[in-house]
Amino acid sequence: MMQDVPADRHGEPLHATPDGAEPQQRNHVLFVTVDQWPARLLGIAGHPVVETPTLDQIARVGTRYTNAYAECPICIPARRSMMTGTSPRGHGDREFQPALPMPAHLPTLARSFRDAGYQTAAIGKLHVYPQRDRIGFEEALLAEEGRGHLGGVDDYELFLADRGYPGQQFMHGMSNNEYGWRTWHLPEELHVTNWTTWAAARTIKRRDPTRPGFWHVSYTHPHPPLVPLASYLERYRAREVDTPRMADWARDPAALPYAARLAWNYWEQLPPAQLADMRRAVYALCTHIDHQLRILIGTLREEGLLDDTIILICGDHGDMLGDNGLYAKRLMYEASAGVPMLLVGPTTDERVGIGATDDRLVGLQDVMPTLLDLCGIPVPSTCEGLSMVGEHRREILYGESLVGAKATRMVHDGRYKLIWYPAGNRLQLFDLVGDPHEESDLAADPGHGEVKARLSQALAGNLYGGDEAWLRDGALVGMAEPELSSAPNRGLSGQRGLHFPPIPLTDPSKAVGSG
Repeated sequence: MMQDVPADRHGEPLHATPDGAEPQQRNHVLFVTVDQWPARLLGIAGHPVVETPTLDQIARVGTRYTNAYAECPICIPARRSMMTGTSPRGHGDREFQPALPMPAHLPTLARSFRDAGYQTAAIGKLHVYPQRDRIGFEEALLAEEGRGHLGGVDDYELFLADRGYPGQQFMHGMSNNEYGWRTWHLPEELHVTNWTTWAAARTIKRRDPTRPGFWHVSYTHPHPPLVPLASYLERYRAREVDTPRMADWARDPAALPYAARLAWNYWEQLPPAQLADMRRAVYALCTHIDHQLRILIGTLREEGLLDDTIILICGDHGDMLGDNGLYAKRLMYEASAGVPMLLVGPTTDERVGIGATDDRLVGLQDVMPTLLDLCGIPVPSTCEGLSMVGEHRREILYGESLVGAKATRMVHDGRYKLIWYPAGNRLQLFDLVGDPHEESDLAADPGHGEVKARLSQALAGNLYGGDEAWLRDGALVGMAEPELSSAPNRGLSGQRGLHFPPIPLTDPSKAVGSG
């Protein structure tokens, strides 16, 4: 007699079988995330310098989504969207709220797979609160970038202690939110990228053979601290690197919209030689991860799982890396909000193209429904996202970052992107087909008045909560631009120190870093 088990979209049992029958073959899932990796930093996307041979090959055997974005290009909100299939409006965070738990009423990606009979494991960065909340994962091996002040045990720091280096993760002296760099200070095998790969490969090899696997592997780089292995930095040493782009609209920092001016004012403007070396360090971190992904692919192949494994690789947001004098994320420009998105299907499923590009508008909220759809698992009604292999495509993607005077809002129709800064009521309009690097602001161009009006109306229609105070009779009016000010950066943007003995607990609601 069969138990009452979840059914797939065809009404068939997900994992149980009649007594004596062979177990139903189910696809495995490898879901990989990288942190602060701009969409353009791929060889296959045409980047002139960075080496990403593994990711390029993964794109050649799957589909690369060329219009993929973080709806909120900030670490925690972005990951909430991945894990709940919802927009920031749905999960409640468009700021970076380190003490906000995952909403209890939203089924998570991990829980949905677990409830469908999958063995679920997370390796690397989860960025949830409380820190060891598994949000549906049966197993979690965490590397949380030194957030011991939030409580919970960090598995990577335990690993370093076991190897004789307790508390020394950050003895390189680089900040998690700044753009100085140096090479890694401990033996190569102790780098967090190597540890994440090693722990993930062991987890795959230690799988329950009676259940399909859902493995979430989350790399913490190329997010600062910029501490690449010396061997990877060396391969970029003799090369010319691309210089940051500087659009005409960005040449005068005092004329930038208020929120962009805040960002320009926060990070030190690096001189050309240092800026070039900083980019080399970022590219070295990217190539290191790219090569480590080969270990995961090789493990799946040797374990006989590769043909039956769905692979999805994406970033949580990008990084301006000095373009237009700007650094880090939070902004809606392509370098900050655009993310790599690569999908490979199992060999038996033709819904995922091979060597294809797909220009549909994709958000991180689409990760959960896509993976569930490919595995025949019902998508919860709470999901706002769309399956990336489905026929339905969105006409508008809405993005948002921060609140108050720091706020930025965005709408994208697949060709045109409208960015709105409520402080000062500033608009920017870009034609991303003709101007993919956002060098020409068309907001004041009479020939694009209809486009601006249409997208302004769409943006106004997506505002909610306190943002509605920035509307008058349905039109965008914003708020007065405050006087620009900045507090002294006494904490060096959240610089970590010695982590043994363990660091004391602090107020978990207080953001550490660039704010």
